[in-house]
Amino acid sequence: MKSLGLDVGEKTIGVAVSDALQFTAQGIETIRWDESDYSTAFERLNEIIKSYEITTIIVGLPKNMNGTIGPRGEASQDFAAYLKDTFKVEVVLWDERLTTMAAEKVLLDADVSRKKRKKVIDKMAAVMILQGYLDSKQ
Repeated sequence: MKSLGLDVGEKTIGVAVSDALQFTAQGIETIRWDESDYSTAFERLNEIIKSYEITTIIVGLPKNMNGTIGPRGEASQDFAAYLKDTFKVEVVLWDERLTTMAAEKVLLDADVSRKKRKKVIDKMAAVMILQGYLDSKQ
């Protein structure tokens, strides 16, 4: 029983997976996709879900600081509904406020170059989304 964490953007999806005991999240990759065509991510997500035996998908829900849902949040809700219908697994929307900024800070503190940060920021945000969810379950 493993969970998948997704940081969904317009052009990329950061991907993280939990260990079998649901204690830790590890970043695995960033999928490039076209948000206007969900099928551009289908094949890779399908492979990941099957190979890691995913039972739950945690999708980051970007809320405004006042708690309201804006256009990015609505896009995440739509994609979460697609995932649930397509892959027939539990899908949880998780408040992701500040995760990208927190991921950026971790990478800056680790002195990761700007070029390398750009490549891993979405994957790191997915780790933070999934780890926040896992921690809440303990």
